[in-house]
Amino acid sequence: MSPDPSTELKKAKRAVRTRLRAARDGLPGAEREALGARAVEHLLGLPELASARTVMAYWSFGSEVPTGALVAALHKRGVRVVLPRIEDGDLVPRAYSPGDPTTATAFGAREPGAGAERVEPAAIDLIVTPGLAFDRQGHRVGYGGGFYDRFFRRAAPAAFRAGLAFALQLLDDELPVGRGDLRVHVVVTERNVARCQERPSRT
Repeated sequence: MSPDPSTELKKAKRAVRTRLRAARDGLPGAEREALGARAVEHLLGLPELASARTVMAYWSFGSEVPTGALVAALHKRGVRVVLPRIEDGDLVPRAYSPGDPTTATAFGAREPGAGAERVEPAAIDLIVTPGLAFDRQGHRVGYGGGFYDRFFRRAAPAAFRAGLAFALQLLDDELPVGRGDLRVHVVVTERNVARCQERPSRT
């Protein structure tokens, strides 16, 4: 009997998650902070970000690129910042300003409180996207919940998707992907901005 393709895909993604999480966790704390600050600086320099009025960021946790400085910088620029809140198994974007109340999630991040203003996905111009691994075609392996792939489908077709990661998470080899996996348009690391595909048209 031939192996089930979906089982093989899950197994391949699980192996990528294990390997890349270990690599990222292996970065010393001070180095992680310095590299992360450089990655955030590159993200803030994106021309797509300069024209964005509403940006969905995320609250980093564990060994992810720290996003506190990103949120603060966007707020200072006058950009409307939203953060994802998990509700009924989906990401719901809610408005956030530094100092607003947040609640802890089971996996270690924080999210806006239930009373924060809900923002329609179609109003978001740019989505800062986390992940454990990216490749140069824009494919992404996340944490396994499928939250962002589902959210991308609810966002505006012209919403720009920017992966944020350390350079060690950007792989030259193509990642295992399924039919439901959607790509990001760029991957931003401390080294550079890797353009993966053209921005979608509004037409």
